[in-house]
Amino acid sequence: MKIYLIQNDGAGFSGEIDVPTGTTVRALFEQRCSGKNSKSYVIRVNQKTCKGKDVLKEGDRVSFTPSKVEGGL
Repeated sequence: MKIYLIQNDGAGFSGEIDVPTGTTVRALFEQRCSGKNSKSYVIRVNQKTCKGKDVLKEGDRVSFTPSKVEGGL
């Protein structure tokens, strides 16, 4: 199924991606942000904060935004 991902980390990424049906927000985060701590990010689905166990649906808009920019004051 297709979802739209906005990843505001480093160089960033924005675009439509394919994910398997039944993919959870946590699984997508672990795949796309390998080695990062999800507690250091604001994670939203369709502009609402969500829990990692939430299952994604066709057409969802997902964003991963660091809660603190490295090197920032």
